[in-house]
Amino acid sequence: MSDTTRPKRYRMVSKFYKETYGEKVYKLPVALPLTCPNRDGSAGVGGCTFCGEIGAGYENRPAWMTVRMQLEENIAHIGPKYKAKKFIPYYQNFSNTYLPLEDFKSYMEQGCIDESVGIAIATRPDCISNEYLDVLQDIQQRFHKDIYIELGLQTVNYHTLEKINRGHDLAQFIDAVLRIKRYGFNVTTHMIVNLPWDTMEDTIEGAKILSSLGVDQVKLHALYIVKHTLMAKWYEEGQITLISAEEYAERVVQFLRHLHPDIVLQRLVGRAPEDNTLFTNWSMGWWRVQDLIDDMMDELDAHQGDLCDYLNGKAVRKFIDGGQA
Repeated sequence: MSDTTRPKRYRMVSKFYKETYGEKVYKLPVALPLTCPNRDGSAGVGGCTFCGEIGAGYENRPAWMTVRMQLEENIAHIGPKYKAKKFIPYYQNFSNTYLPLEDFKSYMEQGCIDESVGIAIATRPDCISNEYLDVLQDIQQRFHKDIYIELGLQTVNYHTLEKINRGHDLAQFIDAVLRIKRYGFNVTTHMIVNLPWDTMEDTIEGAKILSSLGVDQVKLHALYIVKHTLMAKWYEEGQITLISAEEYAERVVQFLRHLHPDIVLQRLVGRAPEDNTLFTNWSMGWWRVQDLIDDMMDELDAHQGDLCDYLNGKAVRKFIDGGQA
């Protein structure tokens, strides 16, 4: 298993939570009875080619349960196990702002329990508008909870966005981030750095775009091939191939090195149940992939942001303070 005593060369969310809230904080998954606009025809049909029928919420309670019921069950399990007292309800599955405004407001208010320090909302760039952000601003002010909004982007390559049927483009992502930042909320971006059509250049450009937009947190994971998806069909037919675990680690390392050092990493490797997938993390434990990344960072003596030299007018630095600006 990954050596938890090894000093990290990147900024992880566990440290951020402890610095912000004074102790460990755990996210509690919440499922709502909703869908996505690229499933019901508003932005497309069929959903993302990699996304299964249950979305991303493998550890969620059933969506028919009330928010409070889900949170109570999760706290009863996670609280004693990890001796946790503070939590962030995480509206995880599908697009959690793809709801009528009044329903959205009600669901978000239900997450503002006494034990929570904030709420996290996973959604899509084309499901962000000022009206929904106004609701969250009101909730923030009334309940004194921090607001974390997680946007699925996956790649900055607009050709790949079309291939995976995201149903939105890069411009919509940029618009969503800028709108969220104007409200002062925390922005997390989900990225997959080994999509079959992407290159190392796409990976590095992704880090640069997220840094230039000033996102607060990033969540990385390798592509899962979920059973009964269009991506699974392509995989089984040999239409797509995936890079090796070593190549994945190389991409993550370059992503980290080009990522601004202030951006917090929620994770570098994800997890999915093998029963639901044809391919997950090269059939190795997630910690082994994590070790590949850490070993490579150590070998290169690399740190998050040590190649983040492209912001604030790189070409004119030679004229400013001897190139130190």
